[in-house]
Amino acid sequence: MDFMKEYEFWSTDPYFDEGTRNELIAIKDDKKEIEDRFYRDLEFGTAGLRGVLGAGTNRMNVYTVAKASEGLSKYILSEGEEAVKRGVVISYDSRHFSPEFAQITAQVLAANGIPSRLSDELRPVPVLSYSVRYFKAFAGVMITASHNPSKYNGYKVYGEDGGQVPPEAADAVLSNIEAISDIRTIKMMDIEEAKAKGLVTSFGPEIDETFTNMLTKLVVDQEAINKQADMSIVYTPLHGSGNKPVRRILEAVGFKNIHIVKEQELPDGSFPTVSLPNPENPEALSMAIELAKKTDASLVFGTDPDSDRIGAAAKVVENGEVKYKCFSGNQMGLMLLDYILDSKKKLGTLPDKSFAVTTIVSSKLVKSICDYYGVELQETLTGFKFIGERIKLDDEFGDKHFQFGFEESYGYLSGVDVRDKDAVVAAMLICNMAAASFEKGETLADRLDHLYEKYGYGVEQTISCTLEGKEGIEKIGNCMVELRKELTECKNLAEAKNLLGGASVVAVRDYKESKRYVFTDSGVDVEEITLPKSNVLLYELGGNKGIDWACARPSGTEPKLKIYMGVYDADEAAAKASFETIKGQVEGYVKSKLA
Repeated sequence: MDFMKEYEFWSTDPYFDEGTRNELIAIKDDKKEIEDRFYRDLEFGTAGLRGVLGAGTNRMNVYTVAKASEGLSKYILSEGEEAVKRGVVISYDSRHFSPEFAQITAQVLAANGIPSRLSDELRPVPVLSYSVRYFKAFAGVMITASHNPSKYNGYKVYGEDGGQVPPEAADAVLSNIEAISDIRTIKMMDIEEAKAKGLVTSFGPEIDETFTNMLTKLVVDQEAINKQADMSIVYTPLHGSGNKPVRRILEAVGFKNIHIVKEQELPDGSFPTVSLPNPENPEALSMAIELAKKTDASLVFGTDPDSDRIGAAAKVVENGEVKYKCFSGNQMGLMLLDYILDSKKKLGTLPDKSFAVTTIVSSKLVKSICDYYGVELQETLTGFKFIGERIKLDDEFGDKHFQFGFEESYGYLSGVDVRDKDAVVAAMLICNMAAASFEKGETLADRLDHLYEKYGYGVEQTISCTLEGKEGIEKIGNCMVELRKELTECKNLAEAKNLLGGASVVAVRDYKESKRYVFTDSGVDVEEITLPKSNVLLYELGGNKGIDWACARPSGTEPKLKIYMGVYDADEAAAKASFETIKGQVEGYVKSKLA
C-alpha cells in the first residue's frame, strides 16, 4: 500500500468528515506517524478488528467499521435468503465510540437489506453471545477491545452458534473487505429510515431476564449460598459493561451483602481510575481491595470492560494482618474445575461422557483433575472460539456433556447457552465456591493449597513483550522466524539445549507447521499435530512430573509476543526454584531475539 497516497486521499477527499481531515492535517509533517496509520488496512482476523482509535486505514474509526460491516454484509448475502432473514445481533461496551460504531454497523447492514437487533444500552460479550442464540440470528457483532488500553476499540464477529466466527467464515468476510476498491461506494441507510422499515430494532430487558434465569440454573450448591448469603463481597466493573448483569445474577441466587466500588461503577471509556482495565493485573483490583478492608469482605473480584474476563482475590490473615491474595487465571480455573466436578460427583449429577476444555498454554494440572474424576480433557489452540467449537461439535451435535472450559488469560465458561468467555457466570460460580469453602471454615486460599497438595504444585506465568507500531510487528515476526529456523536446524537432544538458552528441551511442538519434534540422543523423530495451524512454538521441558513447558506466541489481538511457562513438582519449594531457573533462561533468550 502506498501510504502517502492513501494519506492524501483521506486528507483531501470530501467523502471524509471534517474532524478526520483536521486530525490528519495535524500530522502532515510526521512521516512515521502517517506511515503507521496508512501502511496497511487494519487487519481483520478470526476475532475481527482491533486497533487504536483514530483516522487512517490502520485505525479504528467509522470508515474502517463501515468497511468491515460491508464485508460482513456481502458474506451474509452470499449465504442465502434464510441467512439474510435471520439477521444480526449487535451489542457494545463502554469504550469510546462503541455506541457510534454499533449504530454504523446496523446502518450498513440495513443498506444491504439485512435486519439487525441493536442493544438499547451497553451489554457484555456473554449477553451478545447468548442473544445470537436466543434470537436464532445468523451472526453477531460486539464492539469492544476487551481489556486493552483506552485508546483501543474493536469489532468482533460471532457466528450463528454464538461463538466467535470460525476461520473459514472470517476468511470469507476478509475476502469481501479486500474486494472493496473504493470505500466511497459503501452505503449507509439513515438510522431513522432503517428503524421505520423494520431493518433496525432494539433489544433489552427481555434478554436481561432470560439471561439471568439461564444462569441461575448453573448454580452448583444453592444450599451453601443460602447459608452464606450475608458473606461480604466487593465487586468492581472497572467502568465497563458487567455492572448490571453481574449484580443481577448475584442477587438472583441469593447473595445479599455486595459492595460496589462506586468510583469504578459507571461506564467510562477513559477508565480514569486504572492504568489498564484488565483484571489480570492485581493493580486493577487495588481500589476494590481497599473497599474490602473497610467492609471486611471475604472476596473481591473485578470484570473487564466487555465482562468476558474476571480477576479475583480472597481475604487471608497472615501474622494477624489482613491481606488479599490475588489468584492467577490458571489458579482460578483449576479451582473452579475441581469444585464443579467434585460437587457434581458427590451429588450424582456428573454425567457419563463428560468433558472439559482448556488451551495449549493453560495449566498442565488440568489433566490430573480430569483424570481423577474420570472426565475427558480436550486441549485447543488459544482463543475461546476453539472452546466454543468443541461445545458445538461434542455437546450440541454429539453425545458428550460439557462441564467447564477455561484459558489462562482469566476466561471461564460453564453451561452451553453462551459460547465465549463469560465473567458473569464466573462471578456467580466464584462466589458459590467461596460460600462452599466458608461453610467448611476455609478460604479460597486454603482451597488452592488443598488442590496443590492433591494434584501437585504448579508455578505458571505469562510474560507479555509489547512492541507497538509497524516496527514492533516486524520484530515479533522476525523473532518467530528465528526461533523456528533454530528448531529446524537442531539435530539431537544435546543440541536442543541451545533452543532456549540452556533449558532442558526434550520436544517442540510447531503448530504452524503441524509438527512435533521429539529429540533423542541420536536424532529427531517428527510426529504430526492435528490441531489447526497457528504461529505457536511450545517447548516441552520434562521436569520432575514430566510436564514442564514454555511457549512463544504472538498475540492475536495486541502488539505483543507472549511467553508462557509452567513448572510442576510435588514440593512447592522445588517447583519455585526450578521455575526461577527456567524463567531466567527462557525469558532472556526469547527477548534477545526481539532486540
